[in-house]
Amino acid sequence: MYLSKEKKAEIFATHGGAATNTGSTEGQIALFTFRINHLTEHLKRNRHDYNTERSLVKLVGKRRSQLDYLKKKDINKYREILKTLNIRK
Repeated sequence: MYLSKEKKAEIFATHGGAATNTGSTEGQIALFTFRINHLTEHLKRNRHDYNTERSLVKLVGKRRSQLDYLKKKDINKYREILKTLNIRK
């Protein structure tokens, strides 16, 4: 599996504050970004995998919703997470 338990805990520890803080907005955005990058690489190799393409579009929409929420709540954290994860606006 591409996302082990340890990798997931590392993502949440880095961006969510603690490895067990899986509900934080920043941690969820970081996890979505990791999954989006993985699916993007998969689609570069498998162009006709339309189910994965649909999943990728849904994930991008979920991440966008989380980013909009974070922007509304705390603009400084929003800007920081865009910079650290290299996400375009």
